[in-house]
Amino acid sequence: MKRRDALKLAALAPLAPLAACGTSRSETATTATTVSVTATETRTATAVGGGEGAAISMLNPSAYTQEPTQFGLHMPGIVDTVPTVPGARTIALTFDACNGDVDEALLDTLREHHIPATLFLAQPWVEAHPDVARRLIGNPLFMIGNHGTRHLPLAVRGQAAYGIHGTASPAEAIAEVAGNDHLLRELGADPVWFRAGTAHYDDVAVRIANDGGVKIGGFNVNGDFGATAGAAEVAHQILGAPDGSIVLAHMNHPGSGTAAGVAQAVASLGGGARFAFIDGTVPAPA
Repeated sequence: MKRRDALKLAALAPLAPLAACGTSRSETATTATTVSVTATETRTATAVGGGEGAAISMLNPSAYTQEPTQFGLHMPGIVDTVPTVPGARTIALTFDACNGDVDEALLDTLREHHIPATLFLAQPWVEAHPDVARRLIGNPLFMIGNHGTRHLPLAVRGQAAYGIHGTASPAEAIAEVAGNDHLLRELGADPVWFRAGTAHYDDVAVRIANDGGVKIGGFNVNGDFGATAGAAEVAHQILGAPDGSIVLAHMNHPGSGTAAGVAQAVASLGGGARFAFIDGTVPAPA
């Protein structure tokens, strides 16, 4: 895929509101709606994909004719927890970069305390911060995940979450994963894990991703409520995370309480937690 093609796809929909990047406090799925898609949009979406190593780009959209029966944050095929180990409390910190800025204070805290984290980067954010993206990709402390080409809910009938319409066909669902996968691979990443914009999916789109060898990174602890929580609440969410938790927070709002809350939680936990990537692994010490 040429980068200009990826940019065309990214331009097909407006950028999602920053506060809606993750999940709301209620974590309630918005009522599903259907949106119309022009023939031009469908053709463009079908054409995008083909990143080296991305099996999803080789899927045939016409093979997925089922109507979705579920739409939401959690369902079979989404990984919501990480493997645990005896004698240690395992927590996977994950941070979404939807669009917007770079929370350097958060990244500095993670680096200073050698806290591994999984970073889900959306194409609009990567296009705005390519040098930062390369730096993060090159740091073994971070696992890089795919947060979508247009940062949309992953669906096949345009279901919406927080007012953001999802992909409207199997072809668009494939493109939502494959387009940004290609871009991230161009920059040197290996984005095995995917998290949709708003973290919402329907069951057919989940099957498409899984059939394409993509692992969907869910969560069971909402760390910063779409980067709207204060530092004390962020720290409370992390400190209260059960063993095996995946914590969802954000790295694109430097004015939020996320960085300070993570710093407070790390200081309070001391060595009392085993921080891992979303697959449960821990990188070797630098």
